[in-house]
Amino acid sequence: MAAAVLSAVLLLCLTNHIRAEAGGNTEEFDVQPGGLEHTYTKQLGDFSCSFHYAAQGGTNEKWHMSVGVDEESRYFSCSIWRPLGTSYLFFMKFKVEVSGGNIEFFEAYSQADKPLKKSEYVIKDTTVSDVPGSFSSSLSKLTIMARSPHAEL
Repeated sequence: MAAAVLSAVLLLCLTNHIRAEAGGNTEEFDVQPGGLEHTYTKQLGDFSCSFHYAAQGGTNEKWHMSVGVDEESRYFSCSIWRPLGTSYLFFMKFKVEVSGGNIEFFEAYSQADKPLKKSEYVIKDTTVSDVPGSFSSSLSKLTIMARSPHAEL
């Protein structure tokens, strides 16, 4: 049963991601080194996704954020990734925050599409953040799916 739910969630994320890209809901932004905290936010209707981070090394990198929502506005997806795959930045910390729903699914990848270990991050109702001392400081892609708390009719 859990595998079927996870498969449905992954399919929904992929569908929303494609719909978001087709609808122009993908934006490019700069991830800036220098050790200062930065935030990039994208909103879609009642939902928003914010990527908070601090990074060191190199120069600005082009990253993308894509947001999507299903036709019934029950599920919201947010993907943040480096289109070139490999990031040369050292992420000191990160947090992804959503509004308009609670997180039901999250996955993150470091370099070479290696999934982050579950010990590297913590998921709360509306946020996912690094675990200081356990996070490997490497990111290339983050994906979240949140569910709206709206009651069914």
